[in-house]
Amino acid sequence: MCDDDVAALVIDNGSGMCKAGFAGDDAPQITSLAPSTMKIKIIAPPERKYSVWIGGSILASLSTFQQMWISKQEYDESGPSIVHRKCF
Repeated sequence: MCDDDVAALVIDNGSGMCKAGFAGDDAPQITSLAPSTMKIKIIAPPERKYSVWIGGSILASLSTFQQMWISKQEYDESGPSIVHRKCF
């Protein structure tokens, strides 16, 4: 089980939310995982199909994210290890 404060903030988004029957208050998969005293409300915003792209666009536009960009030349010179050096 999750801490109640954390569980209250869980958001499942993206194409997985687009499956038929997942939206609305009829998601027994999620409600069965929560304590019976916890109120579960599932919201399926219409733009959820594009949420990942919107989030990626916002992330890429942040000036603080630019230091993590990896050019093809950097990747060719360092290989996959450049990802760990620049991003973690």
